[in-house]
Amino acid sequence: MDDYRVVADALAADIEAGRLRPGDRLPPQRRFARQRGIAGSTAARVYGELVRRGLAVGEVGRGTFVRAAKPPPEPALAEPGGARVDLELNFAVLPEESARLARALEPLLRADVLTAALHPIGAAGTPPARDAVAGLLARGDWRPDPATLLFTGSGRQALAASIAAFVPVGERLAVESLTYPVVKGLAARLGVELVPIETDESGLVPEALAAAGPVRALYVQPTLHNPLGTTMPPQRRAELAAVVARLDLPVIEDGIYTFLRNDVRPFAAYAPERTVFVDSLSKRVAPGLTVGFLAPPPAWTARLASSVRSGAWAASRFAVEAATQWIVTGTLAEVEAAKRRDAAVRAAVVAAKLPGLRGDPASYHRWWELPDRWRAETFVAAAARRGIALSPAAAFAVLPGHAPNAVRLAVSAPPVPTLASALDVLAELANGSPDDLLAD
Repeated sequence: MDDYRVVADALAADIEAGRLRPGDRLPPQRRFARQRGIAGSTAARVYGELVRRGLAVGEVGRGTFVRAAKPPPEPALAEPGGARVDLELNFAVLPEESARLARALEPLLRADVLTAALHPIGAAGTPPARDAVAGLLARGDWRPDPATLLFTGSGRQALAASIAAFVPVGERLAVESLTYPVVKGLAARLGVELVPIETDESGLVPEALAAAGPVRALYVQPTLHNPLGTTMPPQRRAELAAVVARLDLPVIEDGIYTFLRNDVRPFAAYAPERTVFVDSLSKRVAPGLTVGFLAPPPAWTARLASSVRSGAWAASRFAVEAATQWIVTGTLAEVEAAKRRDAAVRAAVVAAKLPGLRGDPASYHRWWELPDRWRAETFVAAAARRGIALSPAAAFAVLPGHAPNAVRLAVSAPPVPTLASALDVLAELANGSPDDLLAD
């Protein structure tokens, strides 16, 4: 075993045993090298190994710190945790939702209909499903061509198929500098290098994309960005469309939260000939009842269908039939409207308890830039000790060590009174001293 791994193992044991606690700052690498009698390059490899294992996090200008907790083996496929109040994952399931969905599915439970729904289905779904989903995704003057629509088992699979279709192994995919963690995991599994692109208050900066060097495609979240919760204004969308046209660049638009802002034209409306619009039912309905949708330009339909087939990412026929039934009966529209009302209620609670957080009022998540006395990892650890799960900025940063000092609050899951109480706890926590509170 390489020497640096032996040293990393020793530090890992100290972390697991509690001798190094969450939020502890490791010595600067030069000092650590002198203390251990090793080369500076070996110390750098030790710290890099701890970051790779998820035991430490580097922060630019601050140093390397012990993480709040060791992440699960597949952090991009985030699983529900054991916290009493989950502000880490967004899964809005409203109290009356199940009854609405069940009533709409009654026709599928007839033996003859169910028999047909249990047969296999291809990536193209069925003509009724394509017509229904085209109407579901339509915004303003943009409506996808039903003939081009494709179906996957989930939104994650739709993203995987899109990345695999346009970015060969070893090539580069441009993304916002803070991005959806699932895309980080997918890129690693597909052998794709992520290239972080600068963002500002309006979203991805087109000039930064133009200066990023050769990339094979762009993945972007222009509406209710995760984690920032911001929505790209029309002028910025038009500017970005001009840049991707000049670069002849395919764009993968993640529209998973667009149902909460049905007044916004998707980026696909600005660059229809080069944008694949991706959506699913995971946020519109529930994470356990999902189908993914791909709306590509006609010229790319066969290419994406081949990617879906080769990855075994096609949806089940029953899921497609269920989605179609929910759409054509108006059930899904009712659920979406209820969730927009629910998001507005929660937005008012957040604004009252923690004013000034970044994020579109329609969003189910907010971005909190913490006071200087707190670091994100330490704040997450302190919140966890109070039974509240949060996401540190490092979970979304493309480059290790380049995470801002911030956390994301996902506010959709807890009952509203529980959410309000949790936000009170976090407000009190932020006003306290990290050393005093972590020592409690």
